Amino acid sequence: MLTAVDHVQLAAPPGSEDLLRRYYAGALGMTEIPKPPVLAARGGCWFRAGAVHLHLGIEGAPGDEGPGRFRPAKKAHPGLRVTDIEAFAARLEAHGAEVTWDDGLPGHRRFYSEDPVGNRLEFLEPLVRAYGRDS
Repeated sequence: MLTAVDHVQLAAPPGSEDLLRRYYAGALGMTEIPKPPVLAARGGCWFRAGAVHLHLGIEGAPGDEGPGRFRPAKKAHPGLRVTDIEAFAARLEAHGAEVTWDDGLPGHRRFYSEDPVGNRLEFLEPLVRAYGRDS
């Protein structure tokens, strides 16, 4: 029986760890958590905010950093719930991230953004119904 999502892993190109740290820790406000030594040798970074865990794994080998070699998924993405979505969007924009609002999900405010290596992220906040329950 499934009980929870433990983490979501996104791919990143070799040598992008500092960019990822600035975005995930700086812009998103997540905390970097240490990787086990055997996994740390592979590169990448792990982050958490409360129960949300995102792992950024290196895809490709050193020397694969050239243009067109790393291709982030353009459709696949984690959906991350936030509170005060307007302030969260403003925080991302203040860190130089583009925010694209989308009103296609009834009962939610949401926007999309990309991390510095092109991974798509969805941020959403449920609207509260008149009788006080999430949509």
